[in-house]
Amino acid sequence: METPDTPGYALMDPRERAAEAPYTFFLPSSVELAAISPGDLVKLIFEHAPPSENIERMWVTVEEVQGEALQGKLANEPYEEASSVHLGDSVAFERYQVVDIIWRDPAGKPQPEERREFWDRCLVDACVLDGSEPVEYLCREEPNMGREGDSFPDSGWRIRGRFGDASDEEVQARKAQYVALGAVLNADDSWLHLIDAPIGSRLMRDFESGDYVEVEE
Repeated sequence: METPDTPGYALMDPRERAAEAPYTFFLPSSVELAAISPGDLVKLIFEHAPPSENIERMWVTVEEVQGEALQGKLANEPYEEASSVHLGDSVAFERYQVVDIIWRDPAGKPQPEERREFWDRCLVDACVLDGSEPVEYLCREEPNMGREGDSFPDSGWRIRGRFGDASDEEVQARKAQYVALGAVLNADDSWLHLIDAPIGSRLMRDFESGDYVEVEE
């Protein structure tokens, strides 16, 4: 987090979060950041002081650019009632603090880097998501958990954490979560190369070699 340029709020450094969640939290590329100019709208992450429960992502209209230092005016009113910054107030920030951009001239914007995103859903042991166990078993079934109106479909992947010395009862008692594949990859991407494996695939991780080995049903 950065020291606030004005009393009452701090602008967060998003790079640490992006490093922790590379499959679900995306930042503009260095080319896009370098192209920011007056008239563009940029999104920054504000934390109010004293800190409230919720940080706020708010838009700022860029007015001045001096190298890596930029200045603009807040383009929306904060939800935080006690906020010390308000619509139209001046905000000073650095390029690296930008998390999103709306270009003044969309036709002239730089091309974003191509990247694959992993928003399709899967069922995974909670112990994988919280980092207490790595992935050990992968199974891709016919998708059957999707619901009408879902933004993203069920991928069919069913993912179990390392069994170790856990009894069958303990393994069965584990809590599961239905989440984006990217959330699992943030915790353990050792199986990324297998993500397009066909339905019916069943694989067990060999922790000595690091390989995933096909297993019989």
